[in-house]
Amino acid sequence: MVVGNHSAIVFGLIFYLLFSSNGGAEKIRVASYNVENYLVMDRMVSGRWQEDYPKPLKERRIIRSVINQTNPDILAIQEMGEAVYLQELWGDLNRTKGTEFKYSAWLTGQEEGEKRHLALLSKIPFTQKDEPKDLSFKYFEGRRSPSRGLLEVEFKTGDTKWSLFNLHLKSKWTERPDDPEAAIRREREARAIRDYIRTKFPPYTDPHYLVLGDFNDHKNSAPLRRFLQVNNSSLTQMIQCSDQQGHFWTHYWDKQDSYARFDYLLASPQLFKKLVPDSAKIGGFHLCLLGSDHRIVFADFNF
Repeated sequence: MVVGNHSAIVFGLIFYLLFSSNGGAEKIRVASYNVENYLVMDRMVSGRWQEDYPKPLKERRIIRSVINQTNPDILAIQEMGEAVYLQELWGDLNRTKGTEFKYSAWLTGQEEGEKRHLALLSKIPFTQKDEPKDLSFKYFEGRRSPSRGLLEVEFKTGDTKWSLFNLHLKSKWTERPDDPEAAIRREREARAIRDYIRTKFPPYTDPHYLVLGDFNDHKNSAPLRRFLQVNNSSLTQMIQCSDQQGHFWTHYWDKQDSYARFDYLLASPQLFKKLVPDSAKIGGFHLCLLGSDHRIVFADFNF
């Protein structure tokens, strides 16, 4: 009887240690989603060419469905139109009793005439770091900057301060015949953004940050490598996301009938340690490609 009581006490102690050690942890789901031209533009609608037409209602409903099925705490958005369209999406999500966000951020494009912007919706408070950033770089005979800029926000979860960098690198559509698929431009954008982050958060300080968004390139490309490592310093680790079938593609180009992985989550080594195992996913939801040519990517972190 004494042995039985002693065993129960030992089992109870083990149970307490196992569950109390993580009892104070807060799980945060972070997602990145290119919502494909959530703006007014000339477009094909129901087989007819329409000028100055907003994103069709059917596509907007599918976008909301994808977000609701993912249910992120933090949603980084690419290809958002003017701030009024972010407000529209935010209001529609809250009114339909879907994923209710309390906070938002929007960043205007850095080049004149840029219609596609970066945005963020969040259930938890943050500080938007909107101080001027020098992201300029030499490009052939002149200087350029990342056309969509860099949306930077800071969170405090538990005792941890951490930053999120939302980006959208240059697409493969080229403006110059001497830069096929805009590969040089995209690499220079990545390098400029990487250098800004590395200067602000040197690797030896063990920073907590996440770089995510639409990189418009494959995982072994120069733009991705710029963010992962400099010489012997590991800057970030790539979070391997996949769908239920084990596929890694996040973008479908219907004109070429091709699939590619363009959307990534990159975590600094310290933040990578907080990644919840098997939580990194690609949302292959029903009809999702009728809302956007990109699929949502997301992962959970324990703070």
